[in-house]
Amino acid sequence: MTLSRRLGLGVVFAWFFFGGIGHFALAGFFVSIVPPYIPMARAVVYLSGVCELAGAAGILLPQTRRAAGIGLFLLTLCVTPANVYMWQHPELFPRFPEPLLGARLVVQVALLACIAWSIWPRQGRYTQPRVGLA
Repeated sequence: MTLSRRLGLGVVFAWFFFGGIGHFALAGFFVSIVPPYIPMARAVVYLSGVCELAGAAGILLPQTRRAAGIGLFLLTLCVTPANVYMWQHPELFPRFPEPLLGARLVVQVALLACIAWSIWPRQGRYTQPRVGLA
């Protein structure tokens, strides 16, 4: 694995490890950004925190990296409604400047790209040694 992909994995790990802890340490904030149409907001926050921590741990092991990466990618898509909700209702989040709420959506797309780039190897880069002549 290249150094740049390892750095990408480090970013993904840190994002989800500290984010997962945040779901417990700052549960009230995370509950506040869950759109009202999603039931059992507190349970959803705790569940997503557990999934973030499990995914962060999973990408550290080569045997589970791909599955954990896919899980984190899907989880990131699943939490998109919270970021959209914040962006659509900035009056509910006066501590955040409106441009920052829009930037969260851009960061989310960048995070998805980072997950995909660091987890999935490029095609055509098969490195098994050749056997035989030529």
